[in-house]
Amino acid sequence: MCGIAGILNLTEPHPITVDDLSKMAGTLTHRGPNESGIYIDDWIGIAQTRLSIIDLAGGSQPIHNEDETLWIVFNGEIYNYIEIRNKLIASGHKLYTNSDTEIILHLYEDRKEDCLCELNGQFAFAIWDSKKKNIFMARDRVGKKPLYYTFCHNQFLFGSEIKALFANKNVDRNLNHHSLNQVFTFWTTLPGRTMFKNINELPAGSYLSISENKYSVNQYWDFNFALNDDLIAYSSNEITSYSKELLIDSIDIRLRADVPVGCYLSGGLDSSGITSFVKNNFNNQLKTFGIRFEDEAFDEGKYQHEMVSKLQVDHKEILATNKKIGELVPEVIWHTEIPLLRLSPVPLYMLSELVNKSGFKVVLTGEGADEVFGGYNIFRETLIRAFWAKYPDSTFRPRLLEKLYPYIFKDARSRASMSSFFKEGIDQPQNPFFSHLIRWNNTARIKRFFSENIDNSMQDYDPLLDLNDLLPEKFAKWDALSKAQYLEMKIFMSNYLLSSQGDRVAMAHSLEIRMPYLDYRLIEFIGKVPSYLKIRGLNEKSILKKLYKDILPQTILNRPKHPYRAPIKNSLLNKNLEYVDYYLSDEKVRDFNLFNPIMVKKIVEKLSRVEESSEFDNMALVGILTAQIFYDTFIENYNAHKINPSIFDNVIDRRTTSSLDLSSNKVNSNN
Repeated sequence: MCGIAGILNLTEPHPITVDDLSKMAGTLTHRGPNESGIYIDDWIGIAQTRLSIIDLAGGSQPIHNEDETLWIVFNGEIYNYIEIRNKLIASGHKLYTNSDTEIILHLYEDRKEDCLCELNGQFAFAIWDSKKKNIFMARDRVGKKPLYYTFCHNQFLFGSEIKALFANKNVDRNLNHHSLNQVFTFWTTLPGRTMFKNINELPAGSYLSISENKYSVNQYWDFNFALNDDLIAYSSNEITSYSKELLIDSIDIRLRADVPVGCYLSGGLDSSGITSFVKNNFNNQLKTFGIRFEDEAFDEGKYQHEMVSKLQVDHKEILATNKKIGELVPEVIWHTEIPLLRLSPVPLYMLSELVNKSGFKVVLTGEGADEVFGGYNIFRETLIRAFWAKYPDSTFRPRLLEKLYPYIFKDARSRASMSSFFKEGIDQPQNPFFSHLIRWNNTARIKRFFSENIDNSMQDYDPLLDLNDLLPEKFAKWDALSKAQYLEMKIFMSNYLLSSQGDRVAMAHSLEIRMPYLDYRLIEFIGKVPSYLKIRGLNEKSILKKLYKDILPQTILNRPKHPYRAPIKNSLLNKNLEYVDYYLSDEKVRDFNLFNPIMVKKIVEKLSRVEESSEFDNMALVGILTAQIFYDTFIENYNAHKINPSIFDNVIDRRTTSSLDLSSNKVNSNN
């Protein structure tokens, strides 16, 4: 794992200095504290800060091919690098390291963009062809590793985090109001967008190339669900057996490292299953890590300890107190580079620090199981509502929702209220956003807090129209569950769960997280399984539960779904947090002009009065507060001075004193 950054001249050679790259890399040292290196010539400078996990002694970057015409900087891990390495050597390639980085370069040399189809891993990389003067960049299929870019003053700049781009004084830091709208609808920006104007994220499963006079972004992979004859005809037992085979191999190759590998253990089905496989099949000295909460409503300690006792693992845990969660929010926003609507990333930020201090650089986690195997309530909710939509006036069918939310449907009054809530859009089951529209509309209510300035800037902007343009051609033909899974994976998982709640808070403490459930082979296989086998009746994750039935205790296997959350009101209010008072004050709300100060004051007063706060009010509080912090941190008072420039361990300098006139190479977008 690493941080990467670079500057490419687009029209003609122009001085790129070691200092320019040092400042960019200096923003990424938390991602790669072990060593750093650069390659620089008249056209480009690329830099990398390294978290060494594979080939500790010989994997220093940038890495080159045999004749030193190709150079790569790489962030991530290629899990099947050993198999690819053997094939490359057999075909005549000469490799000078034992790293997974080098195999990408030689594979690209042979297959160009088709090399991506052979890579099983999490990655973001940039390859410079010094002979042809072109750059090729790519991200992994589901977006585990980030990569951002911008065009500025006839240069192309890229980095693992947006902070790396801001190290260049010519890059503007202007809020993208449409992106703010997206966050307050989907919890995140749409693929390719960021919170800043003219700064883009390379979408998951995509590659970017700049060659001669062309700039292009192309998608090479996407989540897919089979239709009719393409659905697999295996029996339930065969599906379970093959899923288990894929999962065990996925775990096996993710244990490849020249450093110890631990596991996150929450006590839920997903992490307990992964931990059990690792302990029983690969590692008898396994170390695990978990989060405990001061607030009992959020704590899963009982189940964690049950699994620790059963597996006899060496377990460490961090206690996420309300006070500590509240204190760390500004620090977390510095790393996420986007406002939040939940505080869930904060305890995971604390957990990654514990893992780091325990001497670990790598852990396996259970992320992705709910999305791939059908575990979220929103999936079951979609199936119930699709069933209800066939008879919209039925009073019996909506009562199935009580099985999902017995704690909400407590009496006749709450039944009537929640039935009305879930009935929204029930007459439009063909709406592409049928599964998520209720949730998105509920989140979008927070936009009522926007200032007149923000409202006016939106005009007639509708983020749903933007999203609709991103849907694949087959989307309309998929069934209700497949559509819901696609939306959940494409937006929430890739852009929030794997970013704000994943890579960003883990790499803040130099920790690599590996997710066996998100092996693309497993995703593609389960995408061909009929939906009724994923959720049988209302039994979610049916395949995964069957897979684990002889491995996990019944108390874990059949425990009620416990969504991972963190306390909000008790963490942010009544704790004498000066920054909360500062950012929610009338003065600062007016200064930043993102929200209506009168409405902000009312909700803060309301939450300070009541003992129990609603989900919506909690979400509004977090969204407003973190947007204020974000705006101050990155736009109003960005403090580049607190970032220490990198001192490079490895410098390859190929600059010349001559500067050829190659203005014909001017880049134009062909998108």
